[in-house]
Amino acid sequence: MARAGLPAPVALKRWARAAAPHLALTVRVVDGREGRALNRRFRRRDHATNVLSFPYGHSGDIVLCHPVIAREARKQRKSVRAHYAHLVVHGALHLCGYEHDDKASVKRMEAAEVRLLKRLGFGDPYTVE
Repeated sequence: MARAGLPAPVALKRWARAAAPHLALTVRVVDGREGRALNRRFRRRDHATNVLSFPYGHSGDIVLCHPVIAREARKQRKSVRAHYAHLVVHGALHLCGYEHDDKASVKRMEAAEVRLLKRLGFGDPYTVE
């Protein structure tokens, strides 16, 4: 399956390491069917989502659903690469214990994302340009 805009594995690894340098991570890119099946199985939501994180002690998996990410990037008028960077960082931060369950945790997680993405050369993913 062709995945236009899919960043190179070395980039995905670099972004994950920036957010979670102490964890051994696996980053996978899946299609819509697998993304939906994983979201249904583990979150009981019957649709594909952009990123899922699965912690395992001092390691974890980040699963990225390419069709969802590409669609969101177009809708948000950002590059697919920038959206991937954001979602890899987002997923890795979840594996480090960050959540977004309330206003304080949302603010803390978004600030960490913005800081890390800036260091990686990307803009604020929450700013509409």
